[in-house]
Amino acid sequence: MGIENIKLKIGKLQKGKNNLITDVKGVKVGHKTLDNGNIKTGVTAIIPHSDNIFREKLICSSYVINGFGKSVGLVQINELGTLETPIILTNTLSVGTCSTALVKYMLKENDDIGVTTGTVNPVVCECNDGYLNDIRGLHVKEEDVFDAIENAEINFKEGNIGAGTGMSCYQLKGGIGSASRVLKLDDKEYTIGSLVLSNFGLKEDLLVDGIKVGEKILEKESEELEKGSIIIILATDIPMNERQLKRIAKRVPIGLARTGSHIGNGSGDIVIAFSTANRIKHYEDKDIVSIKIINENIIDKIFRGVIECVEEAVISSLLHSEKTIGTSEHKRESLKKYIDYLVK
Repeated sequence: MGIENIKLKIGKLQKGKNNLITDVKGVKVGHKTLDNGNIKTGVTAIIPHSDNIFREKLICSSYVINGFGKSVGLVQINELGTLETPIILTNTLSVGTCSTALVKYMLKENDDIGVTTGTVNPVVCECNDGYLNDIRGLHVKEEDVFDAIENAEINFKEGNIGAGTGMSCYQLKGGIGSASRVLKLDDKEYTIGSLVLSNFGLKEDLLVDGIKVGEKILEKESEELEKGSIIIILATDIPMNERQLKRIAKRVPIGLARTGSHIGNGSGDIVIAFSTANRIKHYEDKDIVSIKIINENIIDKIFRGVIECVEEAVISSLLHSEKTIGTSEHKRESLKKYIDYLVK
């Protein structure tokens, strides 16, 4: 059951065809889910375009909202402003395994890396799924990364799947969520898409399209601190440079706040934003290259699209997730249990 089934409409802008990040042409998403007893984890892969990403890099930026995280690759993204690998999402203690696997995948695809040219910058982000998953078991293996990349497609599942299998959001079952918005610039349609790995928030704070759902479903006052995380991937076909991508990434906290987040001290909240409009050749033979960017005076339209995308992606991650019982009999209910509150 998605947002459309309960007649919620987040924001004002037009949604993309599938209301997914993959409405941005060329982007694909794949999962590998590990769901067996106490094992509730997995891998999600975001493929930025269908060609060789190392040889044809995309302009990219990242923004750390709150830095309680263990990501790989952000330093080089922010220094060079480019993305040259798929983006891998997983659990906190599997970042090293996934980074090694992604390097191996890139080496297989590019026999020049580390021989006739430099090395490669793998990009891996994480959230802590230890409440539901036996995270100390280190169950994610390198082949799971290869499978997630191989499984990538335009129409992908949301909820407790892939990296989202063991995640919690507002003390309910969270995970993978996605949304998209369409904008018209110079009489041509462009798309903004978001994908989140949601693992944050306290139940009492949950807002769904302005409805204080959390207060209605709260069984008792929470004494816990907000110490979850969320990874947000933004993709667009709008031409932008890395500075402009950084600017739109900085609007993500507004979308999170609209769902009730206050971005707690123990939360790792990280944004990666990329545009498919320009390609930066690894083997460029010109000294001067040209790229297109937007007129900064219209960027407010894009800000709004990002905010709506992120808000809806978080709610979508909740609505697509199912009740889960994981390690130590820990339980997370689905938001769908409380669907009457949303309908009313």
